[in-house]
This record gives sequence, C-alpha cells and structure tokens, in this order.
Amino acid sequence: MKITLIHPPEGEREVIAPPSKSMAHRLLICAALADAPMFLRCSASNADIDATIGCLRALGAVIDARDGRFYVEPIDKDIYPDFDTSRTLDCGESGSTLRFLLPVAACLGAGAKFVRRGRLSERPLEPLYGELIRHGAILPDDPSGEPLTLCGKIGAGCYTLAADVSSQFVSGLLMALAMKSSGGESTLTLTGNIESAGYIRMTLAAMERFGCRVKYSDDLRCFEIPGAGYLSPGSLNVEGDWSAAAVALCCGALCGGVTVSGLDPRSLQYDRQIIDILRNFGADTVMTDTGASVRPAPLHGITADMSQTPDLAPAVASVAAFAEGETVLTGVQRLRLKECDRAAAIVEMLTRCGIYAAEYDDRIVIRGGSPTSCELDCRGDHRMVMCGCLLAAGSGGGMTLDGCEAVDKSWPGFFEDMESLGAKFEIVM
Repeated sequence: MKITLIHPPEGEREVIAPPSKSMAHRLLICAALADAPMFLRCSASNADIDATIGCLRALGAVIDARDGRFYVEPIDKDIYPDFDTSRTLDCGESGSTLRFLLPVAACLGAGAKFVRRGRLSERPLEPLYGELIRHGAILPDDPSGEPLTLCGKIGAGCYTLAADVSSQFVSGLLMALAMKSSGGESTLTLTGNIESAGYIRMTLAAMERFGCRVKYSDDLRCFEIPGAGYLSPGSLNVEGDWSAAAVALCCGALCGGVTVSGLDPRSLQYDRQIIDILRNFGADTVMTDTGASVRPAPLHGITADMSQTPDLAPAVASVAAFAEGETVLTGVQRLRLKECDRAAAIVEMLTRCGIYAAEYDDRIVIRGGSPTSCELDCRGDHRMVMCGCLLAAGSGGGMTLDGCEAVDKSWPGFFEDMESLGAKFEIVM
C-alpha cells in the first residue's frame, strides 16, 4: 500500500503510547506458564503480539481478548512431553516470538513445527540453536529450512551463550528454564559483548512479577535459575511502548510539538533514551511522571551509540537528516539483521531525499540538510515506514511511502495516531 503525506502534523498535540509489545510478549508467556489464570490489561494488539498469542494457543493456553485485556488460562504442562510435531506455531515475522518460544517448547517437550514468514527464516538462531541441541532438543541441521521442526526435550543444566547476537536468546532460555518442567535449578553464563542488556533486565522484571526470582550478577554474566515455576499475580498491566513513542516524539522535534502520554519514565525499556538523544540534538524536551513532550528547536548533529537501542536508529536518522552538521550513528551492526537491512535502508532513503548518508561497518554518517519530496521504498519494514513518515513530515509533505501496511507489525494505529497530531494522508494504492 502506498500513502502520500499531503499535510504534516502541526500545533501542540497529544497521543497515547500503544502498549509495549516487548513487555506484552514476556508477560503473555509467563502468564501461559503460570499456575492459575489471570487478566493482562493491554489496550491494543499488533501482528507480533498476535503471533505470540497464536503460538501459545497452539501449545495449549487459552487466551481470550476482552475489553482491552487478555484473559489467559495457562498451558496444561502435565500433557508433555508428547513429541507430537503435528502442532504448528506460526511466528509470522516476529523474531521475539520465535526466539522466546523455541526454548519454551523445548523445555515443555512439546514437539512442533515453527513457521517463519518474511525475512524471519534468514535471521540468526545461533548460538541458541546449538545450545538447545546440546541439551537434548532435536532440530534440523539447517536452521533456515521451512518449517523448522522441533522434537526432544531440554531440562535443567549448565548453559552457556555468546550474548553478542541477540538478547532474545538469553530471554527465551531464562523464561524456559524457570518452568517446573525444567526439572530443577539451572545456570546460564553469558560470554562476549552483551547486546541490548536492557531487554534482559525487562525479562527478569517480568519473571519476578510472577514470583520467579532469578539470581544474577551485576554485569549480567551469570544467572542462577530456580526452576520453581510461575505464580499467577491475578492481573497485570502492559506499560506504554517507548519504541513507538520515540517516533511521535521525533515528530515533535520536527513539527509543532508532541506530547506522548501513557509512558513510565522509570521503565526498563532502553528506548526511553530517545529523550536524551533528542535533547542532545537540541530539541526542547520535558519528562513527566506519565509521559514526555518534545518541541522544535534548532537541531545540530550528534554522535549516538545505537548498539543498545537498535530500534531507535531509523527515527534518529530521520531527525539527523534535518540537523545542521554531521551525525554519526555508531554500533549499527545489528541493524542489518532486522526485518530488512536497516543500515542499508536508512542510507538509501536519505540519499533518495537528497541527504548525504554513508554506511560503514560499524557506523552510519549523515550530513543534515533539507530533504526533498520523493517516493520511498520502505522495504516492508515497520520501522522504515515510520522513518519515511518522519522524513515526509519534516519536509512539509508530498512524499509517498510504499509498503505502509508493514506498520501492522508493531503499531496498527500508526497513521490514525499521526492524523490525530494533525497530519493528512492520501492512499495512492
């Protein structure tokens, strides 16, 4: 679907942050593994959350959406292991769903076929894949084949993971090994650089809300996982999503001012760092107990490390396109392993708009200016659609974005919320 922005956001406007899909994944999985039913308040869903719900249902959980919340009846863990690979877990394009539920299913002893769509089968599964096999999982030699069939069962033991590829591998193992079906206490040791450490802390916090207290070192290198199971808290809320809010806040730095409510300034989501990044650009930023506001001000180039907040990179690059001088985004290696090669996509988009951008092994260099109207290929990537929308908004409109349906992955109401900020769009096809 192609959409043209014909009028940018304007004036002081407010939008409510959608629920955090990162936290929703974790809380849904813990709820499905708990000892009793519960309600999870989540005001909206998206394609990735729906994928996790569908997979948990395939594993035996009962999940029903009611009035902005999910009612979750846990998986009957006594039926496993059955090694029946006829069940299908359709992960859609959700890397979190696949990487969290592969170890969970292996720990349950639940044989299954994992279906991956889009670019998901190309995204890495090592070193998690090999560690699961070493502890009893039976998986194909080639992890890229479709579907991915799992047999066997893993249990308590000593696990080691290189942590420089994805924090999702770590989170998946932590949630899996905490189940009673793991058979006892486990240890997990991380080696190498720890990527996205904030997301590991989010997982630990989610588990603790279900009475599962993992002991871990301050540097997140060593974990002792009790294997005592999860206790239902009865009900919980899914907090607002800083990753989505970052796009609206970046829009505020370019057009008229935006307030995003429904955010926790003390959240463990690392993407809350967007406030510091925008402040460094020169934008006028304000934090409150329930959200944040950003207003335009003269912007200048900065150097920003994206290694711990890779999902922010497209939005930050869009702001850099309008900032005077040079911006350098470092730690961009993992951008190449997302729904598309986001490092290449950022450079391609900015170049097409008439902005100098260059990609190197570990950084992207952008020289700000005045982006010109054009048609942008968003590569079927939700973050790149939002990046393109920011470029269109900052340039005053006239840009056409191709592949806009991709926003359903994380923020189905994105264009409606942009319209609430004053933007006007026209559907081209």
